[in-house]
Amino acid sequence: MTEKVFDIVVVGSCMTDLVSKAPRLPKAGETIHGHKFFIGFGGKGANQCIQAARLGVKTAMVCKVGKDFFGDNYIQNFKDNGVHTEFVKQSSDAVTGAASITVDDAGENAIVIVAGANMLLGAEELQEALPAISHTKVLVCQLEISPQTSLQAMCMARDNKVKTIFNPAPAIPDLDPDFYRVSDVFCCNESEAELLTGTSVASVEEAHRAGQKLLKRGCGSVIVTLGPQGCVVLKGGEPTLKHVPAPEVTAVDTTHLCRPGVTPEARAWRERVLVIASLEHWHFTWPTTHTCLWRRWPAEPIWWQG
Repeated sequence: MTEKVFDIVVVGSCMTDLVSKAPRLPKAGETIHGHKFFIGFGGKGANQCIQAARLGVKTAMVCKVGKDFFGDNYIQNFKDNGVHTEFVKQSSDAVTGAASITVDDAGENAIVIVAGANMLLGAEELQEALPAISHTKVLVCQLEISPQTSLQAMCMARDNKVKTIFNPAPAIPDLDPDFYRVSDVFCCNESEAELLTGTSVASVEEAHRAGQKLLKRGCGSVIVTLGPQGCVVLKGGEPTLKHVPAPEVTAVDTTHLCRPGVTPEARAWRERVLVIASLEHWHFTWPTTHTCLWRRWPAEPIWWQG
């Protein structure tokens, strides 16, 4: 068991992305010709973890992949990006998670995911990773693995006074109330905020109201991202919100907008900087203007280069 102390530990998902680009999305039952195909590394948790490593912090990933070709390559990808892999486990009982993605020329997409080994990550793996979770500075979780696994990891972190960032994606309407209470930062987009609060979130003002509802459920701080409108930040005990605007850009691919704002927040905490300082607009706009898989297959870096 490692005695290493990490700045950020991410408990979450790994997905092999099978991406097809086509002029438009096919209709039901229709076959169309595409003009590009590639395979890459994805998954909300893994994306956040690799971004944290590329921002220069000591990072570890807690996840599960299949004992297969995709799983082997995913572990190597983590190593190539400087991510600690002791807690990346392989299973013969399920395949590495995969996402079949079609992106049209307007940047819109359609996605089918098969969680595979991601759903086998559980209490046993968390217990093995407890020394790392209990001594890290920040823990980051999402919902592409079993919600109970994410919640357990966050409770373990809070029990050890570790700061937590929770990204409730993909959102579920019956989210366990304990998630709010163990989230130092609760970071969601507008559609997730709508689902969780039952209110419309289409403007800065509506995001403010939704954020206030989430704060009342026990979150330390709330960030609601609004795409081209930037994001709003609310902190418990403070009456005013912070609106961080975003510049206008032309979207190329929104598929892999992997919550890049989450890991700069975590890095800011490591440096004892308030969350807001890390939310510069480029963290939100860059991924939509590039096809932003961390690496194309097998190993060609294509974005966020040092």
